[in-house]
Amino acid sequence: MVSNDAESNLSNVQGEVEKQAVSSKILDPLNDTPASGILSPPSTSPAPFSIFTRKEKWLLVGMVGVAGLFSPLPANIYFPAIPTLSVVFGRPVEDVNLTVTVYLAMQGCSPMLWGPLSDRYGRRPLFLLCLLILIASSLGLALCPSSAFWLLLLLRALQAGGCASTIALGSGVIGDIATGEERGGFFGMFNLGPMLAPCLGPAIGGVLSENLGWRSIFWFLVIFSCACFAMILLFLPETMRSLVGNGSLRPDKFIYKPLIPVVGKKNFPIVSVAIVPSSNRVMNRPSINPFRLLVHPDIILTLTYTGIVYAINYTITSTISSSFAATYPYLSETLLGICYLSTGVGMMLGSTINGKLLDYDYARIKQKRHANASLSAEEEDDKSDAKFPIEYARLRMIPVLLVVFVGSVIGWGWCIQLQTSIAGPLVLQVIRKFNHPYYA
Repeated sequence: MVSNDAESNLSNVQGEVEKQAVSSKILDPLNDTPASGILSPPSTSPAPFSIFTRKEKWLLVGMVGVAGLFSPLPANIYFPAIPTLSVVFGRPVEDVNLTVTVYLAMQGCSPMLWGPLSDRYGRRPLFLLCLLILIASSLGLALCPSSAFWLLLLLRALQAGGCASTIALGSGVIGDIATGEERGGFFGMFNLGPMLAPCLGPAIGGVLSENLGWRSIFWFLVIFSCACFAMILLFLPETMRSLVGNGSLRPDKFIYKPLIPVVGKKNFPIVSVAIVPSSNRVMNRPSINPFRLLVHPDIILTLTYTGIVYAINYTITSTISSSFAATYPYLSETLLGICYLSTGVGMMLGSTINGKLLDYDYARIKQKRHANASLSAEEEDDKSDAKFPIEYARLRMIPVLLVVFVGSVIGWGWCIQLQTSIAGPLVLQVIRKFNHPYYA
């Protein structure tokens, strides 16, 4: 009897040791140490931040950059067809513009849902889910009967809810794979999509609507989003660090594994692991309530200011097609779409020039402050200096840019009202959007 009890105790101890050995392969999401609490022997060289090479990181950024196109593209590709939809659905332009309103409302609210979910369940599953919603809603819009305007509104809201968070998900992937020193270049490339889509989308939409009908816009989105879904499904690995660490861990579940792994496997051994138990997962930590930020006056002021500027920008952008169609009736749908290219030019110029001006102002104020304190810029780290006037350094140009912005808005409306040469509002669109990257 004693012998049997001893054997039972020994087997229990061995079972516990085996459990600890397995759990030691699972990263704790809070500190990247083994979840069992037992530290592995020190390695001769520290583990890299990410197992992906520089080329592989660029490949991943390229994939999520393509997916990031789907946040602004469905909103902007739709604009040249607004006058046509007004006729097809038998509704005034003001009613058709409601489809833009519901899209923007869902575009603003949905990231508050998808963002926390991606932190719980990973980037890859949420990418696939968002793209599936986009595919389904775009298919519904392509088949929407002209007698069901309510369905057009509903599907546009659903479309925005699916695709609006692709930018946030892509930013999360970049944060997972890149160090702070690398992220600037990666984000610069990643942001090309959101910057180009507002100008290329209407041009594409105008050509499609004029030559193939307004439904072809949504068929284009179906085909394009299906291709992106296939790319993510086949090639994009999970990158969330609480699940895969630096990329060397690969959860066993199918949803986290690319069907064709093309990155990471050549540089570091991949270890398949079970999903971290729910008691140890980040997903069980209390979610951050974004509305708690509204108790800070500086955040309220910033959000109010940028919100007003953004609203004015989109009010004009969404009415360009209908305003130009009424003021310049010789414009076809293709030409109406091309008129949006000026907004893209303004955004690209503003992003480049305003960024350099911000860096110049920051460096000049920093140098002047150090000179007054008889210190060189190298002798003091401004990041650790709580007295550095960061608000003044970053916001000093706001009054000048605001005057330019308001003047361009007033001038644009004046040109449309008095039916001046089309060159006038096009130039003013460049000036107006020049300020947009600064506010964003």
